[in-house]
Amino acid sequence: MKIVLVHNRYRSATPSGENRVVDQEGQALRDHGHEVISFERHSDDIEQWSAPRRAAVPTRVIWSREARRGLAATLGEHKPDLVHIHNTFPLLSAAVLYACRDASVPVVTTIHNYKLVCASGNFFREGAVCHECEHGLPWPALRHGCYRGSRVATAPVALAMTAHRQAWKSMVAAYIFISAAQRDLLSGLGLPGDRVFVRHNLIPSRTVPEARRQNTVVYAGRLDEAKGLRLLMAAWDRYAGRTGDSGLRLVIVGAGPLETEVAAWAAERPRVSAVGKVDAQRCAEFMATARAVLVPSTWEETFGLVAIEAMALGVPPVATDHGSFPELITPDSDGVLFRDDDPAVLAAALTDIEEHPERYETYGKQARVTYEQRFDPNGSIEQLLKIYRYAIMHPTNVS
Repeated sequence: MKIVLVHNRYRSATPSGENRVVDQEGQALRDHGHEVISFERHSDDIEQWSAPRRAAVPTRVIWSREARRGLAATLGEHKPDLVHIHNTFPLLSAAVLYACRDASVPVVTTIHNYKLVCASGNFFREGAVCHECEHGLPWPALRHGCYRGSRVATAPVALAMTAHRQAWKSMVAAYIFISAAQRDLLSGLGLPGDRVFVRHNLIPSRTVPEARRQNTVVYAGRLDEAKGLRLLMAAWDRYAGRTGDSGLRLVIVGAGPLETEVAAWAAERPRVSAVGKVDAQRCAEFMATARAVLVPSTWEETFGLVAIEAMALGVPPVATDHGSFPELITPDSDGVLFRDDDPAVLAAALTDIEEHPERYETYGKQARVTYEQRFDPNGSIEQLLKIYRYAIMHPTNVS
C-alpha cells in the first residue's frame, strides 16, 4: 500500500507526543512493507521567516494555498492509495482536504485532540475543564481568548474551525479517535457513525539496559498546567512534609511553559530533580528504574501516551481518573487512578508507593502483560491497515 502522511510538526522546543506517534506509526508501516511518503510542515520554520511572512501565518491557519498546491503535486507524483492526515495547524489548514478531493484520493484522519470544537484543543481554560464551545463555537472561544490567551490570536483559529466544519464532516472516509472517551466527548460533531473508529496510538516496545528499581517516581511530559504540574507540586509538598528527608525521590522530565517555575521549585527541594528535555531513550531509562510513573493531567487526556509507555517498560502508571485513563488502566491491577481535584489524594498515593513497593512491583508486572495484550504494536498496525482498507473501499465523493 502507498500512503501519504500529512502532518504539521509541533515546535521541537516542547515535547510532542503527537510528533512521536506520527513517526512511530510511519516507521511501523514501512517495516511492514508499505510505502510511506511524508508531506510535512514544521512550526519551527516560522521563527526563521521574515516579519511580513510571519504576520501572514493567521491567514494560513484559515486557508493555505501553498499547502493545497504542494499536496496536489505530491499526490500527482506518487499516486497514493490514500492520505492519512494528522495535524494541519497552523501551516497546512483544511486546504489539504480539498487537494485530496480534487485528486480523488481517500482520506483517513487521526483526531489527536479536541481542535475541531475547541480553539485551545484541550477543553481546558483557566485551570479547569471547559466545554463551553462544544455547542457554541466560536463565540465562547472569542470571548475568552482561548488560544494563547488572546482574542486576536483566537479569531483565525475559530474562523478556520467554523468555515471548514462541513469539509471535515464530508471529505473524510475514516475518522480515527485515539480513545473511546475522546470519541464520546466529540459526539456533538455529528460525524457519520459508520466512518468512526477507535484505535489507540501505537506504542513500540523499548529496550533499556537492565536496571534495579530505585526509590523514585517519574513525571515525563510537557510542563504546563493542563498536564497537572501544579497539582503535582502541591501534592509533593504535602507528601514531603510528612516524610521529612527520607522517602521517595521525584524526577521531572520535560519542557514547556512552566519550565522556569518547575525548575525553581525543584531547586529548593533536595529530593526533586528537574532534568529538562531528554531524548526518548533517556526518558525510558528514567521511567524503567522508577517505582511508578505519575500522570497527573487535569485536562481530559485523549490518550495517555506516557501511561502506556510506562506499561511497556513494566512500570505502573498513577493517573487521574478522567479522560482516557479509565479505559487504559485497571485500578489496583496494572496501575492506580486518583481524583484530580485534591492534592491530598495524590499525596496519599505517593505515600502508598513508598510504603508498599512490593505492591507496585506487582502492578508493574501486570502492566507489562496489559501492554502485550492490549497495545501490541503489530496488532495496532493491523488495525490501522483495516481502517485504511475500509477507506479505500468506501471513499467519499464530494465535489
